[in-house]
Parts: sequence; structure tokens; C-alpha cells
Amino acid sequence: MPGRPVLTLVLAHIRTALPGIALCAAVMALAFAAVWGEARLFGEPWIEALVLAILIGTALRTMWTPSAFWRPGIAFSAKILLEVAVVLLGATVSAATILSAGPALLLGIAAVVLVTVAAGFGIGRLLGLPPRMALLVACGNAICGNSAIAAVAPVIDADSEDVAASIAFTAVLGVAVVLALPVIGLGLKLSGVQYGALAGLTVYAVPQVIAAAAPLGTTAVQVGTLVKLVRVLMLGPVCLILSLLAPRFDRNASDARRLATPPVHHLVPWFIQGFLAMIALRSLDLIPQAALMPMGHAATLLTVVSMAALGLGVDVRTVARAGGRVTAAVVLCLLMLGAVSLGLIHAIGLA
Repeated sequence: MPGRPVLTLVLAHIRTALPGIALCAAVMALAFAAVWGEARLFGEPWIEALVLAILIGTALRTMWTPSAFWRPGIAFSAKILLEVAVVLLGATVSAATILSAGPALLLGIAAVVLVTVAAGFGIGRLLGLPPRMALLVACGNAICGNSAIAAVAPVIDADSEDVAASIAFTAVLGVAVVLALPVIGLGLKLSGVQYGALAGLTVYAVPQVIAAAAPLGTTAVQVGTLVKLVRVLMLGPVCLILSLLAPRFDRNASDARRLATPPVHHLVPWFIQGFLAMIALRSLDLIPQAALMPMGHAATLLTVVSMAALGLGVDVRTVARAGGRVTAAVVLCLLMLGAVSLGLIHAIGLA
């Protein structure tokens, strides 16, 4: 039968990938165990499983080089599973939530994200970062930290070293922002609404937004979460724009290809189409409520597995060489994001 050879080939690919996928899943399990240990010791986890998966994977890769037996599954986890996670992420955002923010704030959030991506890329290039690394740092700061870096990476075909370095430094500063932002908000005498907007515009992850906003009250938490969700939504348009520009960042592309318009079927990667489709389905209430939480958990698990795979593909010496420049780029981008966010808050008169 014609279909049998195809099925045999698919099964052979699955069998080849299983050992590497199992290895990445084991690293993920260690990362979640470490998060549980953090919670037991300190009352709450300070380092996310996503970051720990990269650190554990990188440590393992430093001591041991995976053979051809492991590499297919590691590559599959780093790319395909990550793209599936991005699709599932779309189910966490609805149009009703977005529209409740009001047009001025919605447009302002979009402007802040786009300005930060462009300016952050410029800062990274001025500091000597490669184009892909500069984009990862810029998008991580502008949108949602680790998740944005993970989503943008396959769009621009970023190297594992670039992804791991960007996430590692962004994660460290993300914790610092959560600790420092309440002090800044109190020092500037911001209202709950103003401070919530500032937290939503500058802090990387949704749980971190809640942690940073909580010291200034319930209103700050609610506004911060809403602004953060709208900011996450910008991941789709940003990835779409980058997919149009991706050939310009391809080191192996010819000059003609860099200047050419990509074929229509390459304009929007399949997982970005899936991300937008999930938002539409969620907005139309076509995704059962009972399925939303499992989908969110699945997206988290797949992302952590993918980060483990990225860690297993990282040469730590390459990351170390990029450290100073990446740190400077992340810090400068973050300072610029804070300044632009405060400007927006006062410009639209949030009270």
C-alpha cells in the first residue's frame, strides 16, 4: 500500500527521536523537582522551571557531549515541541480581555512593545551582538521575557547558544526587577492603576507581574495582569513582522534572497497561524472552559522540555564569551523600557 512506506518512515523517525525526547523530559523533571525544593526552602520558588531546565541541560552538556543516539530527539524537542507550545499559548488570551483595556492603553502598549524591540535591537547591535542575539534580547525585554525569546527563536532560526544566553541573563534581571519595582513605585508615588500598568509593561512573566504588583494592592495586581496579557498578545504581530524580515538575518542567504519577498506560505510560520487561531477560538468561546487549564499546563510543560533541549545543545564557553555584552544589552533595554513605560502612563493620564 502507498501509505505503508510513509507510515514506516514516520515510525522510524519517532523511534529515533524517543531517546532524546526522554532525556529532555528527564531534565524537565529535575527542573520541576528543583522548583519544589525552592518552595520548601524559601516559601516560594525564585527561579522558574524554564530557566532551571536550561541550566541543568547546559550543566549536563558541559560534562557530556550527546552522541548521535540522543541528538535527533534533542533537536525535535528544541524545535517542534517549542512550536506546539507557542500554539497552545494562544488559548490563554481572549479578545474580550484585550478590549477591556481601552483604546488608548491598547495602542500605547503596542507602541511601547514596537519601540522597545526596535531600540533594543539597535542597542544590541551597537554593543556588538550578532543580529539574532540582539533580536532575542530586544523581544525578551519588550514582550514577555523567556516565552518571547522561546517563541521568536524558531522564527529567526536562532542558535541554541544565543537562546540560552538571552534567557539566562533575562531571567536573572527579571528577578531583580520584581524586587526593585515596588521600591520604585513607592518612590515615584504612583497610584495603584499607574503602578499596575508599569509592572505589566516592564516585568517579564505573568506570575512575576503579580508578585511585583502585590505590594501596592489589588488594583495594581488587576491592572498589571491585564496590561501584561495585552503585551503578551503582541508576540503574534512581532513574530509575523520578524518572519517577513527573517531572510535578512540568514547568514547563509544570498544577497538576492535577503532582498526578495518570502513566498506566501513562508510569510506566517505555521505555529504563529496556530497561535492567532487559538486566540480567535478562545474569543468565540469555541474552546471548552474545562480545556483551558490543561492546555496552559501543556504549553508550560512543552516549553520547559524545549528549554531543556536548548540547554543540552549549548556550549557553555560560547555563552560565557557573550556574557558581558548580553548583560549590558539586557540592562540598557530594560532601563529604556521603564522610561518609555512611565512616559506612556503619564501621556495617557492613567489615574
